[in-house]
Amino acid sequence: MAYADMLLLRFGEFTLKGKNRARFEKTVLRHVKEMVKPYPKAAITKEFGRIYVELNGEPAAAMAQALKNVFGIASVSPVKAAPSELEAIIAVSRQLLEIIAPLQGTSFKVNARRVWKQFPYGSLEMNKLVSTPVLQGYPGLKVDMNHPDMELRVEIREERTYIFCESIAGVGGFPLGTNGKAMLLLSGGIDSPVAGWSSMRRGLEVECIHFYSFPYTSELARQKVVDLTRVLSQYAGVIKLHLVPFTEVQTAFTGIGQDNLIITLMRRAMLKIATRLAEREGALALVTGESLGQVASQTLPSMNVIGRATQLPLLRPLVMMDKIEIVEQAQLIGTYDLSILPYEDCCTLFVPKSPSTNPNMRIVDKIEATLPEYARLLDEAVEATETVSVTPYGNEKPRPLVSGQSALQEEWF
Repeated sequence: MAYADMLLLRFGEFTLKGKNRARFEKTVLRHVKEMVKPYPKAAITKEFGRIYVELNGEPAAAMAQALKNVFGIASVSPVKAAPSELEAIIAVSRQLLEIIAPLQGTSFKVNARRVWKQFPYGSLEMNKLVSTPVLQGYPGLKVDMNHPDMELRVEIREERTYIFCESIAGVGGFPLGTNGKAMLLLSGGIDSPVAGWSSMRRGLEVECIHFYSFPYTSELARQKVVDLTRVLSQYAGVIKLHLVPFTEVQTAFTGIGQDNLIITLMRRAMLKIATRLAEREGALALVTGESLGQVASQTLPSMNVIGRATQLPLLRPLVMMDKIEIVEQAQLIGTYDLSILPYEDCCTLFVPKSPSTNPNMRIVDKIEATLPEYARLLDEAVEATETVSVTPYGNEKPRPLVSGQSALQEEWF
């Protein structure tokens, strides 16, 4: 890939959206500009249906890795550019083959496309004009027009001609933020980062909410969530992370004689707090990493009772996925290794031996209505929330807590 002069970025499924297409393309362009900030020499130009990034000496491989993660980008191709003249196109095509050095017996074809109609040779004619000298220089190649191992693509435009062989799959989906904003309840486990990535891929701008319970777990546990947010920010640019102190709310549910409902009550409290933060930040939905039947609180009766704690839409991208599928996706997006780090979960200190899988809504409502100072505890948690803007290449950290300790919310989202 070091041979490339530029990167060609192709748009994905949103190009079918008619009147929204121009707005979506502008959103992708803004996202691309954000992702190339660490590469100041790069220059970006946009044409209908694609974006070109001139490298100007910046590393092609690193930039391609970053840009293929831009939502709305279907593929990325490293490109060599040539003047739009026949001899120059042939020379650069042969140079590209020299660099790639295909193995003996590799099948190939030339696929020329004449976008600039004033060019004196048509597309089919160019296929022959380019393939003939390429074959003369590489007698080990063989032509296969139907299923070639390698396709040499030649795109002829007025200002220059683009020549490339490789196409790197992008994440596709919808441009970030084109479908609104949501708040992701982010734990330190495997599921919730995957739910966040899946939401962003469908065009949602995501802000993260993490609940911690000082002093029951370590500062490393909270830093783990910051690091997970940083991985997600590699797909989105800057992501806000809201850190909510949850100790007082969490401990309020102990000693009330309803141990089997503690998890239900805790998670309803989280949704209540998340709803207030969503209203403050202008978000229109909440996102969790729940997967139906995975744990006791993710049975349908439990999810029903917990979900009634908010009037906002509650999005569960993973609800019908099994754990194997979720783990595979976590590995693909780069969050898995962080998620399995063995830092303690604060909620395991309060989990009953037999949590309810079929909580009674009437009893839950009565407990919340009679719990001393419950409304005040929720208000204080919202007021004490710290917000950190996490960037892909920064080193942002939350304020240190007393004794340098913090918390990690149990994986349930």
